[in-house]
Amino acid sequence: MAPEIELDETGDAVWKALADGQKIGVGELASKLKVDQSRIMVVATEGQQRGFIEIEETAIEELIPADNAVELVRQGLPERRALALLADAGGNLATGDFAKAAQQAGIAVNEVFKWGTARGWIARDKAGVRLTDVGEKTAKSGELDADERVLTDAGGATVELSALSDADRVKSLLGKRTELAKIKSRTRRTLSLTSAGSSVLASGGAVVKQERNLLTSEDLKTGAWKEITLRPYDVTLAAEDVHPAKIHPLRKIIEQTRRAYLEMGFTEVVSPMVESSFWNFDALFQPQDHPARDMQDTFYMDEPNVTDLPEDVELVDRVRRAHEDGGDTGSEGWGYKWSPDRARQIVLRTHTTASTIRALARHPEPPFKAFCVGWVCRNETMSYKHLPVFHQVDGIVIDENASLASLLGTLETFYKKMGFKQVKFKPAFYPYTEPSVDVVVYLESRKKWIEMGGSGIFRPEVTEPLGCKHPVLAWGLGMERLAMIRYGLSDIRELYQGRIEALQEMALYQ
Repeated sequence: MAPEIELDETGDAVWKALADGQKIGVGELASKLKVDQSRIMVVATEGQQRGFIEIEETAIEELIPADNAVELVRQGLPERRALALLADAGGNLATGDFAKAAQQAGIAVNEVFKWGTARGWIARDKAGVRLTDVGEKTAKSGELDADERVLTDAGGATVELSALSDADRVKSLLGKRTELAKIKSRTRRTLSLTSAGSSVLASGGAVVKQERNLLTSEDLKTGAWKEITLRPYDVTLAAEDVHPAKIHPLRKIIEQTRRAYLEMGFTEVVSPMVESSFWNFDALFQPQDHPARDMQDTFYMDEPNVTDLPEDVELVDRVRRAHEDGGDTGSEGWGYKWSPDRARQIVLRTHTTASTIRALARHPEPPFKAFCVGWVCRNETMSYKHLPVFHQVDGIVIDENASLASLLGTLETFYKKMGFKQVKFKPAFYPYTEPSVDVVVYLESRKKWIEMGGSGIFRPEVTEPLGCKHPVLAWGLGMERLAMIRYGLSDIRELYQGRIEALQEMALYQ
């Protein structure tokens, strides 16, 4: 005789759904019965423990397209647009010509080289950039590649990779292209009754019991509580994920940085994001013909395009002399005639050092410690590691006894406050500082040393025209780079995509 078992309303519904002997997925069953999957898994787990239900688990991978993936494919991915560009040019271009043409067409060159090569469409060598045979054929036919076709056909819906005939190629092309899709590992669970379970159901041995999570006042008044069984809780079972409110990871890093500097006794300073070339370049002893000041590296304002020089005429004259012949700094300067017109040009600041230089001019006498966190702009092609707009933090220390040793000690203290246990330094070159060092920290999760930023002691050509006669320690660090390392991101754009799912998955404390 088959044993008798007690089932609640959900259990009864699950057993009846499995009565025909077919295997049913947990998700499909939850949708059919309009019950949460966790409730179904409670029934299935209890049935499995008694040998009545079989749970079959299969590892799968799902392709989850980005919200705008279809639109990006329809507009033409960078490598797809580069095909047409090269085809129009006869199939090949010199590297410089290709980069110029791509920039004019708004095509990300780095993306073209990375993904055009991965697809086998584009080859790059000393002769330049050219279409391969496959690329030439694709340019003529306009045929979509496997990943483009899948994203277009899916229309934004999740796709199971194992169901695709060309799953390996799709995975290789989209596995690290988070702006188009994410690939996630999942476990599919299917349920079926065992022969013992079928025997119990056939013999009528399944008894439905009234089970509740809690009793109502009506149950107590009417006495119905006597017939009700309170449902036990199994705290080991999977439950619905709860996503608490979080600070955006980049904002969190910036606030932690501020807190670290304030705890070390620094004063926070600010300056305009729209800056004069005088404070952005000239006050830092950067020559007016330096390549970094060209349009391809710097954003210049069109209207207005010039501003006034500082009211302190003597300060401007000292900066001029430092450039032309070194002035009173002991340097030979750059040996050219300094142009006040170039210094008046308005730029989007390329570093927050413009803020700390302004602070140094206001407070040339020691002791003084200041830092600035803010937006900076560079005329960069957007890629997995570059953005045209990003955050930097700069710091300075003015002290009569400041030295390289005190610089290294200050930086080591800061990075340890930011959670890095091992910090070391290596010699470097920067045009504003001498000596100069790079900061390197050990990242436990990757088991490797990571370069974090540059630092040094400002040259006299920088400090003395500002009225400072004492050593000035200085350093700079990119905030996005620190956030990428902290959160294990491989693409800087993930910080700005604003995908709720990605933010939900990030640890609350990290």
